[in-house]
Amino acid sequence: MSPGAERPPGAPPIPVTRKIIHIDMDAFFASVEQRDHPELRGKPVAVGGSSLRGVVAAASYEARVYGVRSAMPSVTAKRLCPDLIFVKHRFDVYQAVSAQIRDIFKDYTPLVEPLSLDEAYLDVTDHLWPGQTATEVAREIRARIRETTRLTASAGVSYNKFLAKLASDQNKPDGLCVIPPEKGPDFVLSLPVGKFHGVGPATAKKMQAMGIATGADLRAQPLDFLQKRFGKSGQYYWNISRGIDHRQVRPDRIRKSVGAENTYFTDLMTLHEITEALAPLAGKVWRHLDQRELHGRTVTLKVKFADFQQITRARSLPRPVTTEAEMLAIACELAVTVLPDPRGARLLGITLSGFDHPDPEADMTQLDLFD
Repeated sequence: MSPGAERPPGAPPIPVTRKIIHIDMDAFFASVEQRDHPELRGKPVAVGGSSLRGVVAAASYEARVYGVRSAMPSVTAKRLCPDLIFVKHRFDVYQAVSAQIRDIFKDYTPLVEPLSLDEAYLDVTDHLWPGQTATEVAREIRARIRETTRLTASAGVSYNKFLAKLASDQNKPDGLCVIPPEKGPDFVLSLPVGKFHGVGPATAKKMQAMGIATGADLRAQPLDFLQKRFGKSGQYYWNISRGIDHRQVRPDRIRKSVGAENTYFTDLMTLHEITEALAPLAGKVWRHLDQRELHGRTVTLKVKFADFQQITRARSLPRPVTTEAEMLAIACELAVTVLPDPRGARLLGITLSGFDHPDPEADMTQLDLFD
């Protein structure tokens, strides 16, 4: 059928090729600190606590050269980079800058799905001017972010969320990568599976043990094999190895769970210390829930011992948890079942989940309380 010919009655609609942009700020927290403190520019910077139990929340690119990464113990980071400069986090500032960036996004499309303070998906398929391309929009957004915030952002442009996110990581920092439909299926073949969004460290390790190291290895596996080994995620892995991702950009995505955790300067040895430490965690989680009018039924306690063994205990109610005090009380009751322990607790966390309207594509928000 020629391009201008009429389609026969009852013919299926022509699939729309989506135009998805993934914007990812470059070393966001650390870059904000370097912007606001000129003496830090060009130096290795880590946002987070510098104590023995501190954790790196973000690292500048100068620090990453030495192997410093987010979520790394501060002691390890300092050993890798002796000249590393630690600065305290300023989440109120990061949130304000993030709001500026999201305002820019909304000038181009209402379909904006934030993943965190520093990254988001945008679907511009139906919001382009005649002759305008998604690549041009991505360039313009990056330029406006630089002009407005004096920070840089990297962008990925493709026909689905999975590839757009992969693309944004290709030319960091301050880069742009476009993966057109004709190149999408082959783009993933040589990439390590650990770089795929949705394949975490534990799953990547499991795949490695099965001989699945790259996208090509993953594509070679039959669908029934992946479903047997990875359950409902098997279909997703089969799809992404072929450059397929049908997930929509969802600005109204509901969170699946909200949690807060903290690593402590000294191990918590007594039940009194533990219950006292749980109170501020419960307060932070509840404030986040209250702001978003979320109501959950399941309270989960997370404990990491001094030997780094980690356990969780959970309790579900037949109704939503009604108050912060009730959530804290449940967390304390769960703590009594496993604590105190001779090893001591180095980390505690509280999570509330089982919201009234769960979303199968929802995310989990983890609110760290740094030392």
